[in-house]
Amino acid sequence: MKVIVIGGTGFIGYYTVLEFLKKGHQVSTISLPDIPLGDWFPKDVDITYDNVFEMKKHELIEVLTGYDAIVYAVGPDDRAKPKGIAYTFFYDRLVTACIKVITAARDAGIKRCVVLNSYFATFDRLFPDRKLTKHHSYINCRVQQANDAIAEGKGLMDVMILELPYIFGTMPERVPLWKDILVKRLQQKKVIFYPKGGSNMIAVEHVAEAVVGATLHGKHGTKYPIGDENMSWKKMIQTMLDAMNMSKKKVITIPCSLAYLWGRKMKWQDKREGVESGLDPLHLFRDIMCQELYYDASISAEELGYKRGGIKASIQTTINACIRDM
Repeated sequence: MKVIVIGGTGFIGYYTVLEFLKKGHQVSTISLPDIPLGDWFPKDVDITYDNVFEMKKHELIEVLTGYDAIVYAVGPDDRAKPKGIAYTFFYDRLVTACIKVITAARDAGIKRCVVLNSYFATFDRLFPDRKLTKHHSYINCRVQQANDAIAEGKGLMDVMILELPYIFGTMPERVPLWKDILVKRLQQKKVIFYPKGGSNMIAVEHVAEAVVGATLHGKHGTKYPIGDENMSWKKMIQTMLDAMNMSKKKVITIPCSLAYLWGRKMKWQDKREGVESGLDPLHLFRDIMCQELYYDASISAEELGYKRGGIKASIQTTINACIRDM
């Protein structure tokens, strides 16, 4: 199969490229020239340096013609805090840009498409009473992205959605996002305060296996929750502290009411700085961080043929990369 990965030099895209090559497929990518590619990046991958957010549809059709499948692996995650209205930002980059690429791929004759989405869309289905799409513009846009992408297949292209959880792992030239999100805080604080809750986690290599499995065997219109191990925040943080040789640091679980007050402070700070989060801090802790957002991804693993395990080792590798950069 001849496959093109949009964002093939990114974190997940890179491992996806490696997995396709391992399976004997021909791989190309459209990527930004934001990091130097050394000997670590496969030389037999054809790279087009461009920005799909800015490319016109006819330019995309020209580049995408001749491929059997496309993987869409770009777009901001929930940590982005744009200036102005968050919904406008996320809709433009998660929905409008994605649909432009997908319609171009369909019109170019591509028959298989995999879109990397978020496990927040999984939670929106599992917990409709929490009204996640109403409270959080990022989740709203992820749900719209999936639904619109599937609709754009129009009977001409099979579209599969992968809903991805917390992902651990490293790649050359990119510092893990975990460094700024959490590792710095764990290193600096004498006592760690964190809300009760937890979620699903997976190693990046298994995400890549899921992407390839969906490309080859996925069913059109299916939204696959991808994941491996359900882990509490406390266990995740303790595993990180162990990897940092800081096992004796105390981790204290705070009640959701106290976390909510912290969310109010975050909302005030964002407003003061003129930014808006895609996950509303006023609802973030009640809806997400204080909840055990666990789910069983075994059906997806069986259907797509991806492996599981290795979370602890993947966290260790991730922490080591963060510490080296610090």
